[in-house]
Amino acid sequence: MKVPHIVVIGSLNMDIVIEADRTPQLGETILGSNAQFIPGGKGANQAVAAARLGAITTMIGAVGTDSFGQELLQALDNNRINRNSVKLVDGTATGIASIFISNGDNSIVVVPGANHHLLPDDIDRYDDIIQTADIVLLQLEIPLQTVIHAAKRAKSFGKTIVLNPAPAQFLPDELLRNVDYITPNRTELSMLTGLHADGDELETAMNSLMQRGASNVITTLGADGSAFLEDGKLKKVSGYKVSVVDTTGAGDSFNAGLAFSLALQNSLEQSVSFAAKVSALAVTKFGAQAGMPSFEDVELFEKNSKGAST
Repeated sequence: MKVPHIVVIGSLNMDIVIEADRTPQLGETILGSNAQFIPGGKGANQAVAAARLGAITTMIGAVGTDSFGQELLQALDNNRINRNSVKLVDGTATGIASIFISNGDNSIVVVPGANHHLLPDDIDRYDDIIQTADIVLLQLEIPLQTVIHAAKRAKSFGKTIVLNPAPAQFLPDELLRNVDYITPNRTELSMLTGLHADGDELETAMNSLMQRGASNVITTLGADGSAFLEDGKLKKVSGYKVSVVDTTGAGDSFNAGLAFSLALQNSLEQSVSFAAKVSALAVTKFGAQAGMPSFEDVELFEKNSKGAST
């Protein structure tokens, strides 16, 4: 099997994870059961997931020179991710994410910190790295102008670009025209299109995004699996029933799995199906990065599962 090279351009955060039996009401104080500091950030999570699957993985991002920054760099090293292209920003704190977990679900507040110091000029410094990539994987926890520039730069080199449009925000057509695959969840798809992205309107919303320039739209549907368009028709890949421990890295694992499979030149349907398996496994363990499965884990899961496309 070919070993793909995936370049991830995105965020690195320290996740401050609080666990409790229930979510507090507005103005209420409750007692939590556990607190942990765990390496995260959508970019770093996707880089770890890609590396665990077996890809040669390079991270382009930014951290502060504080202790959190050093821990995040060490986490990349531990997962054999090339991180020489991670920028060190003096005088700015490393990004953090406050994650509240209750009954297997989560709510998150992100403070970008050094992530917002990753600028278009920084991308240009790593042209040689981008040119060696099979897939360039992007998200939206770094400045939008940097994401747009990175997509245009990678496209000028003929690279395949996957955009995970999270956190949800307005995206200009200029970006969509330079994206090969965009992977919103239902909420993000609704925000991007102004349409109710559910039921019979799901296909309409996805087509609307393609009309604005996106080449392929894959929508994640939580427990209902995922959907994509092929030859103008909506197709779905079913979800998997697993024991959910932590959903924090579900979307990140899906995007890394999709990128990995596409880099192996599998079909879109095969790649979406593979990504669904990666995501299903990721939520069965605690911690976004710690839960990312290996390729062997996915193969074993596939043998023991009966997921099907409809």
